[in-house]
Amino acid sequence: QVQVVESGGGLVQAGGSLRLSCAASGSIFSINVMNWYRQAPGKQRELVASITSGGHTNYADSFLKGRFTISRDSAKNTVYLQMNGLKPEDTAFYYCNAVLGLHIVWGQGTQVTVSS
Repeated sequence: QVQVVESGGGLVQAGGSLRLSCAASGSIFSINVMNWYRQAPGKQRELVASITSGGHTNYADSFLKGRFTISRDSAKNTVYLQMNGLKPEDTAFYYCNAVLGLHIVWGQGTQVTVSS
């Protein structure tokens, strides 16, 4: 069993920064990849970034401009999403998931609101 819990969301002014955390627990050795997704009001959930168990990172095309950075702290079993230069259009619910082969475990999400 694996569980993931997100934290770090909140209200921030445009241009500000937030760091989201995704803490994994349970059978973490089974995790192949951890991903950050987001879902804005009225829109589909979209992939933001991924990090593999080997530390390789990948970003969705829309997030290649460098404002968002995914990283991990293996000792803490935690994956982070550093978000800089936030814009109002970044307002969304941000979700973390863990991929274990064919099984995917989602967290409950954390709200990020960027005011203009």
